Amino acid sequence: MQTLDKSTPQTNDLSSLDCPLTIAGKTFKSRLMTGTGKYRSIREMQHSIIASGCEIVTVAVRRVQTNAPGHEGLAEALDWTKIWMLPNTAGCQTAEDAIRVARLGREMAKLLGQEDNNFVKLEVIPDSKYLLPDPIGTLEAAEKLVKEGFAVLPYINADPLLAKRLQEVGCVTVMPLGSPIGSGQGIKNAANIEIIIDNATVPVVVDAGIGTPSEAAAAMEMGADALLINTAIAQAQNSAAMARAMGMATEAGRLAYLAGRIPVKAYASASSPLTGKITG
Repeated sequence: MQTLDKSTPQTNDLSSLDCPLTIAGKTFKSRLMTGTGKYRSIREMQHSIIASGCEIVTVAVRRVQTNAPGHEGLAEALDWTKIWMLPNTAGCQTAEDAIRVARLGREMAKLLGQEDNNFVKLEVIPDSKYLLPDPIGTLEAAEKLVKEGFAVLPYINADPLLAKRLQEVGCVTVMPLGSPIGSGQGIKNAANIEIIIDNATVPVVVDAGIGTPSEAAAAMEMGADALLINTAIAQAQNSAAMARAMGMATEAGRLAYLAGRIPVKAYASASSPLTGKITG
């Protein structure tokens, strides 16, 4: 949503072109969020998170509470003095269930030393086949959680009207899906995501479906404020290498967006000047 001011001096200090990502008053240098699920081992997850350079890591509260496979010891596996926990309500099928799990997530963050962490990634997903979020349940839960003092980051379909409504009730981001969770299909909802970005008053985080660094860069070039990527990293043949690539792509896409791309033309435009040609 921020574009490069044409009056900005052209210097080698590219950091002056941008400002940190800010969510609910908290700032982050990295615009890539990652997850903790689907890794082959805790060690692989640890290396990947470090390689990504991310500062926000989402954690499925239910899976930690139940010690689900792959989540045993997860709370102790990461340095929570350096990483901001984003508890999520994965596995919740109703608004009521999501609200209950969000409260558990806030308590979990406190136990790990993040006393002021009231963030929650809100997921209400009754659909077990396509894992598409329930817009009505999500809005209902968001309204109640905001009133309870949560900083709500809702996961939604790429629906501009729903995104607008969630902003109006006080959500601190909107998180439209690029394509179904874990599908690796890339950005299938580009037109709607662009509308959401154009009308956003809070950060827009593209979440779900990104499979490659080129797709991550494309999402950032559209003007997204951040990305959340899990499966594409965790299930890559070399997850740490993919994590680093995703982190670099996020930075490249953001910088390209701020720089301002050239207009698309239907005809060629010579790179070299036409004046001063040698004539014979």
